[in-house]
Amino acid sequence: MALLVAIFKARPSPFYVMDEVEAALDDTNLSRLLVIFEELRESSQLIVITHQRRTMEIADALYGVSMRQDGSTRVISQRLSR
Repeated sequence: MALLVAIFKARPSPFYVMDEVEAALDDTNLSRLLVIFEELRESSQLIVITHQRRTMEIADALYGVSMRQDGSTRVISQRLSR
């Protein structure tokens, strides 16, 4: 993660897509990563796939996919106020 953050800061991109990058982190390191996410979001859009509640709490919007009983899926979205 440290290498990725160094690359992100050295060569900024308009957006980043990350898939469960915080899954194996303890609480202390998750807190550090969330601070980095806050810094990155000032200049870039972050798309983070996560199951971590703390990561979801800092989001501007949440999107999810839900499966119905008949097997069809539906996209659920929620804008969060800050």
